[in-house]
Amino acid sequence: MNSLWKKGALKRLQNKNGFTYIIVLLAVVLTGISLMVAGKYWSFIDKKDKEAELLFRGEQYLRAIDSYFKGAHGGANLYPQKLDDLLKDPRSLSPKRYLRRLYKDPMTGEADWLPIVEKKSGRIKGLKSRSEATPVKEDGFPERFKAFKGKASYKEWAFIHKPGMFK
Repeated sequence: MNSLWKKGALKRLQNKNGFTYIIVLLAVVLTGISLMVAGKYWSFIDKKDKEAELLFRGEQYLRAIDSYFKGAHGGANLYPQKLDDLLKDPRSLSPKRYLRRLYKDPMTGEADWLPIVEKKSGRIKGLKSRSEATPVKEDGFPERFKAFKGKASYKEWAFIHKPGMFK
């Protein structure tokens, strides 16, 4: 009888080990699923942060272009020939800086903005991102960026200067 009891106990132990194994597998699967959900959430938050930074940097470039445009001597309002002109105005003998540095495009991580050129002068009146990614933000833009509503990619968010947009 002792021998039979030992066999039964051994069988119960084997059943418990199988049950424990299933519980551990279930825990691993649930942990993986929760990490996947958390990763998607943080990816979404990161994209929203980059998008807000894109709007901020785009506006900073527009303000710099506006200051450059208004800062002409002799009343000739001209746009910069290149973005580097916003770092040091070549029209002035004393250094005039409209930006401290050229900002990187937060969507691409590079300073690879696409310049928007005025047709008649060939000068830069704005810029846009090279990113083809789909924006998270679709509506609720500030008045000067209302044209961004419903755009399919960040590349369509064109930061274009219009005289008088900053007072």
